[in-house]
Amino acid sequence: MKNSKKIKALIFDWGDTVMKDFQEFSGPMAEWPHVETIPGIEETLEVFHGKYLICLATNAGASDASLVRKALARVHIDYYFTEIFTSKELGYQKPQVEFFESILHKLNLSAKECVMIGNDYMKDIVAAKEVGLQTIYLSEDVGEYEYANVVIRSMDELEREIVLLTESQ
Repeated sequence: MKNSKKIKALIFDWGDTVMKDFQEFSGPMAEWPHVETIPGIEETLEVFHGKYLICLATNAGASDASLVRKALARVHIDYYFTEIFTSKELGYQKPQVEFFESILHKLNLSAKECVMIGNDYMKDIVAAKEVGLQTIYLSEDVGEYEYANVVIRSMDELEREIVLLTESQ
């Protein structure tokens, strides 16, 4: 019998998880004078492409999904993302649990079938975990993080950790 709780979707935060969030710029990232990815994200997305539903979830209030996709296109990674969820369109913001519940509803997946990957412990990890998602916290800070299933220091570690999460199911 097939395990219905297998990981099916990887949900990435946007700013400082996928693309660098330059504090000196304002407005939609698609219109910023300079954009760049987080080191290792393109290689990571390439590994997961076709194996998982790859989504992006953001609080970026200045951007809807089409503007987020335009920013991703500027660094040639837009095609990796099947779904883009924004607080602007969902009507909720991280860390509201409704933000994550709305995403699960739209994906028609259970929480255990999804992994949230983000760099903001309170916004990306805690609420996602409260909803039941598996969580991977991207942080250079060493410490104990009760709500994170896994803590990684760089995107280079993500593939190994997803494999381990999958094997533990």
